[in-house]
Amino acid sequence: MLQDLIDNFADWESLVRVWPLLAQGLWLTAKLALVALPLGMLAGLLVGLGCALGGRAVRVGLLCWIDLFRAFPVLVLLVLIYYGLPFLGLTLPAFAATVLALVLNNSGYYGEIFRAGLGSVPHGQREAAAALSLTPLRAMLLVVLPQALRAVIAPLASNSLELVKATSIAAMVALPELLRSARVAQEQTYNPTPLMAAAVLYFVLLWPFAHAVARLERRMLVASGGGR
Repeated sequence: MLQDLIDNFADWESLVRVWPLLAQGLWLTAKLALVALPLGMLAGLLVGLGCALGGRAVRVGLLCWIDLFRAFPVLVLLVLIYYGLPFLGLTLPAFAATVLALVLNNSGYYGEIFRAGLGSVPHGQREAAAALSLTPLRAMLLVVLPQALRAVIAPLASNSLELVKATSIAAMVALPELLRSARVAQEQTYNPTPLMAAAVLYFVLLWPFAHAVARLERRMLVASGGGR
């Protein structure tokens, strides 16, 4: 029984054969995360700042943006971008389409995080900045935003972890990231070992990040008095 499990899910020869393919998929997964993560966070920051500084019409529009992209499944969004836009005359490569889907989806999540963080800073901070003759934009960037970032670092980290995990949607458009590469490798070896190896790689790479996020959330909960 144990030998059957090893032969089917931990076959060393199969793993050695397909390791270059898995390594290529791992690198592409990393590239997706490295591109989509800062862009998504920047888009969310702009949405949050727009909510804080814009007029009523701007705030309403951006709140609708946040609700729309938080409610829209990222996989469906990727399908619409990759397979739907060509009907409008715009065709994006699989990598660009995946990044765009991740950025749009996470602009809603990051936008809500930044909006809530900026709104949590006492209004007196802005009044004090105005008393120092700072413009609303400079007061927001130099006074309010740094305080808001300290308050939202845990949810930012948590959402970043979710974004990295969501890079696996690229398999939907045949982009050879880690999951897609593992599935191709499985078809080549007629053995599920590559899928198990991909699962182990995801765990090894993301568990320290997830553990750090959990510790950060507990620390901030205690600091805010919620852990008493």
